[in-house]
Amino acid sequence: MSTVKETVEVDVPVHTAYNQWTQFEEFPNFMEGVEEVRQLDDRHNHWTTKIGGVRREFDTEIVDQLPDERVTWRTTSGDTHQKGTVRFQRLDDTHTRVELVMDVEPSGAVEKAADMLGAIDRQIKGDMQRFKQYIEKRGGESGAWRGRIQPGGGTGPTPL
Repeated sequence: MSTVKETVEVDVPVHTAYNQWTQFEEFPNFMEGVEEVRQLDDRHNHWTTKIGGVRREFDTEIVDQLPDERVTWRTTSGDTHQKGTVRFQRLDDTHTRVELVMDVEPSGAVEKAADMLGAIDRQIKGDMQRFKQYIEKRGGESGAWRGRIQPGGGTGPTPL
């Protein structure tokens, strides 16, 4: 298993960066190789990717989500094995640090070779730079979900 970590600073307030990240169906706009993300409910997404000519479909579950702080997920189906967390740190009123940490287990010889050559690291770095460009160009989020998902299964609105 490989751990990938990438951080970008975006020129938007923390709530704007966080709110945009919760719009999972928008991921194809800045994530290379992501063809579609369908949000099934507050916790579950179905992904279709095509990376290096290999098409994959898999499902993810959000296991921890706290507005303006973090989103943590894991795969639940398919032959892609990953888990990760994206964290949001307020730097000031108009700047946010976004840090993505993912554990990825490549499957198959091609993916393992790509991982050894640093392709996964480069792709994640590029995705984070594209997220920065995407949110800064927009100037605001395309939507938001401010609910709380707690480890162990609890969901609900976040108190103000």
